Amino acid sequence: MAVTAVDLVRVVMPLVQPFTTSFGRQTERTVLLVRVRGDAADDTEVVGWGECVTPAAPVYSEEFTDGAALVLRDHLVPALLRRGGEVGAEEVGTRLRHLHGHRMARAALEVAVLDAQLRAVDRPLAEHLGAVRDRVPAGVSVGIPDGGTHALLEQVAGYLDQGYLRIKVKIEPGFDLAPVTALRESFGTECALQVDANAAYDAGDPDHLAALDALDELGLEMLEQPFGPARLRDHARHAARWRTPVCLDESIHDAADAADAIAMGACRIVNVKIGRVGGLAEAVEIRDRCRAAGVPVWCGGMLETGIGRAANVALAAIEGFDLPADTSASNRYWSEDLTEPFHLLDGYLEVPTGPGIGREPRPEALRDAEVERLFG
Repeated sequence: MAVTAVDLVRVVMPLVQPFTTSFGRQTERTVLLVRVRGDAADDTEVVGWGECVTPAAPVYSEEFTDGAALVLRDHLVPALLRRGGEVGAEEVGTRLRHLHGHRMARAALEVAVLDAQLRAVDRPLAEHLGAVRDRVPAGVSVGIPDGGTHALLEQVAGYLDQGYLRIKVKIEPGFDLAPVTALRESFGTECALQVDANAAYDAGDPDHLAALDALDELGLEMLEQPFGPARLRDHARHAARWRTPVCLDESIHDAADAADAIAMGACRIVNVKIGRVGGLAEAVEIRDRCRAAGVPVWCGGMLETGIGRAANVALAAIEGFDLPADTSASNRYWSEDLTEPFHLLDGYLEVPTGPGIGREPRPEALRDAEVERLFG
């Protein structure tokens, strides 16, 4: 497929309720979409979409939306187009290899190219990746609520009633042991419960460690990223004494990071996010390294619209992604998604079967949400 143009579209999507983590509170998402246009073998135009999952500020990692827009506009897209000719998703990394970092921006471009490439041959992304299931078990991520523990209990009860198979609760120092203990007392051990610290704890703080040690007694599915991304030794030291499996998220940027963390004993589970690791190709490579070491993986989320969620669901459908993913239904975050919505059915999301990612923005939804077209 010959790529003829790349557009960047910025949209603003209000969340159905605030989403708070240890690094901040969001009431809306500013989303950067990448649209790739290309010519198929029969000279018909094909269009592919990717979603850049950067937050508005560099709070999750060093990446943020304005920076991603700049690096895509001034560096990544020109590097992709400069040589012309046929471009497949497998060549995106080669054309961009002289440029460093900006994995979320790279991932959005890679997915958009792959979406167009697969649409040109009428092939679904899930099939291309080797999916082994037609639906994926869905978990839900619950932020730190404004109303404290009581509000958390109400939210979790609602999600369990909807059928979610796993509950992930965001924690931070001061909001950890008491609310999670209340969840265990209210819903019992039959509730698949895990916590996500988003690197909020300091391994040198006795109070922080005391809280994490107490959480270890609650029979959680996993404790996700308690310490900073670079603190692999801290993760390894405490993972060795905790019964609860440590899962790494922010620490893992590529397959080499995953291999190093596993070799050090820093984790027993890995969260794979397409944006964080720079694209689908690297996500699959991380899966391969983890499978070889006997380490489970699951697909994480970044409050995606239906564009990003479609890619996540396809990834979660391949072999090795056996734990419930952060692939909540569209109505978890949006009153109206950009795409045809994803629905929760008996605790599962159906894997798209249409060509490419199987979703595209609905014109009226895109028109209502669009605030800027950066070029194209």
